[in-house]
Amino acid sequence: RNLQWLDDVVREKELAVQKTSDTLSACRLRSKMLAKQLDHVDMEIEGEEEAGNVPAVCRLQAVSSRLCTELEREKELELRLALTLKQNLVELWQIETEQGKYDIFREQLQKDEEELQMQYQEEREVRIWKEKITALQAEGTRRTREKREEEARRQCEERKKKLLEDAKRNHKKAVCFLRQSMARIHEKNAKAEVEAQEHMERRIQAVLSLKTSITSNRERLQALQILNKAKALEAKKEEMKMREAILAEGGNVIREIFLHKRQQEHEKKKEAFRELQKSRKMAIVSRILQERASIHKQRKSQSPTKAIKARGKLKDPLLQSGKAWQSEETCKHAVGEISQLYLQNLCSFTKVVALSISLPQDVLWESGDEDTERDKTLLVPEFPGLWSQEYDLHKMAKAEDPTRLAIRAMRKQMAEKKMEKLQTGILHKQTVPAQEHKGCAFHSKPSCIHFKDFDVGQIYKKKIVLTNVSYSVNYCRLVGISECLKDFISVHFDPPGKMSSGMSCEFLVTFKPMINEGLAGAVMFMAQTGSFSVPLKCTVKTCMLALDKELIDFGSLVVGETISRTISLTNSGALGTRFK
Repeated sequence: RNLQWLDDVVREKELAVQKTSDTLSACRLRSKMLAKQLDHVDMEIEGEEEAGNVPAVCRLQAVSSRLCTELEREKELELRLALTLKQNLVELWQIETEQGKYDIFREQLQKDEEELQMQYQEEREVRIWKEKITALQAEGTRRTREKREEEARRQCEERKKKLLEDAKRNHKKAVCFLRQSMARIHEKNAKAEVEAQEHMERRIQAVLSLKTSITSNRERLQALQILNKAKALEAKKEEMKMREAILAEGGNVIREIFLHKRQQEHEKKKEAFRELQKSRKMAIVSRILQERASIHKQRKSQSPTKAIKARGKLKDPLLQSGKAWQSEETCKHAVGEISQLYLQNLCSFTKVVALSISLPQDVLWESGDEDTERDKTLLVPEFPGLWSQEYDLHKMAKAEDPTRLAIRAMRKQMAEKKMEKLQTGILHKQTVPAQEHKGCAFHSKPSCIHFKDFDVGQIYKKKIVLTNVSYSVNYCRLVGISECLKDFISVHFDPPGKMSSGMSCEFLVTFKPMINEGLAGAVMFMAQTGSFSVPLKCTVKTCMLALDKELIDFGSLVVGETISRTISLTNSGALGTRFK
């Protein structure tokens, strides 16, 4: 670099010397021309003076004075240029002297460049040799691949021949099975057509009965409309009477009427709420009856299959009858447990359900044999005491069921045991009848507490939500935080107690940075299923530089064309930086 700089300076000085010498020679040439012109003017002045031409003499004297002035100016310029040329020559000689000191380094540089070129030549030869070897290896690989492909093609043709033979054999078998299946399908379609025709006849009868009921309901509707109009007129009359009475008493008519209407609306809402409760109770009763009927039907369908299986396995008829009796008793016990939970709440409106079935039977049930069986189960109750006996609601409210008391005491004992296990650290699995919960029982949102781009001396707060994702009631308490975070992090958490599945609670994390360094740790909790932690990290301000392009592609160009591309450098971090 220094040698290049010296060469450049020498070239610049030589160019300056050349320019100065050219200018000096031009200045000297102009001085000679001006001297010749001055001599010529002096000769003309002498001639005109001899001739006695005074105006011409004055004009020539003016020209002579101007030429003298220009000649003096050119001489001054010639002196300056000569001085400048001398200085430039001195500087050039000094630089050439300095350049002579680096001749040894220049020779060494030329040698190094020659060695580098030789090294490049050797590397090119080695690379060409390696490429030749690679090409030979690729040719060998191609030949082996062609051999393998030929072998695979031959095996594939043999496999296809075998598959064609197997397909012909299987086709013959499939044709035979297809004929048998088509015969069965035709029989099934014929039965389905007969059943559909019967079903359509039942629907036609139901529609006819519905039509008759609609006509009767239309007459009732007209009567109800007339009755509603009469009631509206009567309400208007009562309102007028009320207005007159209030005016006579001297009260506020608008306020009293508003209160009266509000009371009427309240009564209507209460009545609608009672009707809604009745409809919900009726729906619950119908659902329970349907469940009981389906359980009864399933028990009937399972009992013969169990008996058939037991004949093959059990030789003793006494053991067979004992097993059947035992399964029947378990089914009855299950049905009794289901009905006992709803017995006290349903006995008050069983008559309402019986009276609410006002539509014809063909309209309500249109599902064939299964629907008729369901009707039978609704007509004949499984537990006769539920329908035949009358219950006193006031006595039932006072005397509580002992089974409920026992269940309540058992639940209380289980909750106390769970609380003791949680406090002592004894953990157990969270299970439901279908599956077992695995993994962390609580899910945090966000999953990681991250304080980024913080400033020393400021205070930062974040609210975290913990959600119970297990399958049952769970507990949660704060254990602590990592040792490296205790001087900077504080956690505010109020234990929520029992949390059902899907419920959530919140805790507040406060960060007070005292040093400009990154931190990492966790906030630790203890749940009923084990300990878990929420990761926490604090990151300082950083600069993150990124380019919007990985490759600058100019595409196809024409010789002499100029194309420009723009590259964007973006700092997505919070800390500024310099770049070059």
